[in-house]
Amino acid sequence: MSKSKTRMLIAIAMLSSISFVLMLLAFPLPVLPAYLKVDFSDIPALIAAITMGPIAGILVAFLKNVLDWLFSGSPTGVPVGHMANFVTSILFLTPVYLIYRKVSSSKGIMYGLASGTISMAIGMSALNYFVFLPMYSYFLNFPMESGTALFNTIIFGILPFNLIKGILVTIVMIVLFKRLKPILDKVTNSFRIPDIN
Repeated sequence: MSKSKTRMLIAIAMLSSISFVLMLLAFPLPVLPAYLKVDFSDIPALIAAITMGPIAGILVAFLKNVLDWLFSGSPTGVPVGHMANFVTSILFLTPVYLIYRKVSSSKGIMYGLASGTISMAIGMSALNYFVFLPMYSYFLNFPMESGTALFNTIIFGILPFNLIKGILVTIVMIVLFKRLKPILDKVTNSFRIPDIN
């Protein structure tokens, strides 16, 4: 049991490190606001979630943001962007885990990733409207958009960004999943605690 936990902690640490490096390779999308950047750092968190459980995936998402905050800092002094990124990861990976747990196949991972993309896009639109954009405004001490301007930022910026990000991550994850499925199954079984009769 202790060996399995140690191996799990090592795996989480390794996936968190890979996730952190992928965060550094973020890039903006044409047309959309430059501060919205796509990265593939959720892929290691997804792998952790489907092989070791949702807590492992959440830990990877948390640790990558802690590492990036320590390495890159935050313009507000408060890690608002990192908090938003962490919540985004949870909204994305939770549906993937729940669906893949029931249907452990290519179809299951596709349905999970599609659901995760919708969950992330809708969830982050609402949270940016009510929480994260007001926090940015408060900590950076600048007037916040309101009314139609704020609504347009969400509808024409945040929402399409998260949909596009989800689609890009989904494509990469499906390609990896098809190649790594036997390995992922083996890893999942190695972390599964046997039943005691």
